[in-house]
Amino acid sequence: MTPESSPFRPGQPVPIEFFVGRSPEIERLRGMVNASTQGRFKIGFVSGERGIGKSSLAAFVRHLVEHDHDVAGCHVFLGGVQDLREMLRRTFDRILKESIDKPWHQQLITLFGDRVSKVGLFGVTLELNLEERDMLAMERHFVPSMRRLLESLGEHKKSLFLILDDINGLAGSESFANWLKSTVDEIATSQQEMRLCILVVGLEERRQELIEKQSSLARVFELIEIAPWSDDEVRWFYSDSFRAGGAEVSQEGLDSLARFAGGLPVLAHEIGDAVWRTARGPTIEKNEISEGISTAAEVIGRKLLNPQIFSAIRSKSYHSIFRKMADEPKTHFRRAELRELLTDAEKKSLDNFLRRMTSLGALEKDPEVRGGYRFPNLLHALYFWMESQRRRREK
Repeated sequence: MTPESSPFRPGQPVPIEFFVGRSPEIERLRGMVNASTQGRFKIGFVSGERGIGKSSLAAFVRHLVEHDHDVAGCHVFLGGVQDLREMLRRTFDRILKESIDKPWHQQLITLFGDRVSKVGLFGVTLELNLEERDMLAMERHFVPSMRRLLESLGEHKKSLFLILDDINGLAGSESFANWLKSTVDEIATSQQEMRLCILVVGLEERRQELIEKQSSLARVFELIEIAPWSDDEVRWFYSDSFRAGGAEVSQEGLDSLARFAGGLPVLAHEIGDAVWRTARGPTIEKNEISEGISTAAEVIGRKLLNPQIFSAIRSKSYHSIFRKMADEPKTHFRRAELRELLTDAEKKSLDNFLRRMTSLGALEKDPEVRGGYRFPNLLHALYFWMESQRRRREK
């Protein structure tokens, strides 16, 4: 089957038609947005493991509220942004660009005035050109600026759903943390309605970083934590996706795919795409699934792991230890238990292996278990297991 016909989208937010589960989280987010349409400001934080579908969930909810709640949505990706003012500039620029084909576009052009310019390379688009004094004003007067923007939407939309995604660079910024807190406080004490719902999207570690910079943020966010898919949800995802591409998978095949995906959408898409490329016909055979999973382990390691970790676990000196450590999917283990599985030669390399993996961040010591180690996230745990199975299959 041809790669271009694959129904899977590795490395990209899940298409709306393939979105799976998350009903409680969706309803909670919809409730927050609906409250904002009644003038009650809301701010939430979506957290979860790497690759668990945080961005996809935010995009899906945006799609729903735009159609069902008469809300304007804006999804701002902040990868690489470390400065508060750049975050604000990118946010307002995104709002402007996404208004181009909307009824309120002219109101925004008027609002931004001569700071808007038309640029054309691959077609005409808009650029928000802000000077330093504009950036300072945005930072200091965000709330009144946002009120004026919301007024320009007033006759067309009931509220704005603003998604601030990928805040890795901003989480360690004290100015960003303090800005978030002061924005919430200013809105709360103004006694005026604010038809705005802000959703911050990031890892739980990023939320904790923000709280370290500004402790009051611990009680500011409505927290929406995403859990992995259940096995049934993974099976449904694979069955529906392969069927959409005109292919079928047996129940045994679906069970195997669900086992290796571990509930993480990022792995489910990588594995599904690898199996699709491996398959030779519309009925997916058992050996094609095994071959696809092996291929996916290689792809996932190169795409999703730190290059130093990837090189270290591929080291010949650690092959046998690694295979025994990850003989089954697990999130933690004890050094003594692993040592019992090793040969005398492997035991001599064990402590070097553990030190190396810990220094690279592939493992961390478990503070609650003497001699215990754990994976920092589910993605690492599942990848180590997949890699172990790939090597076992090759052997």
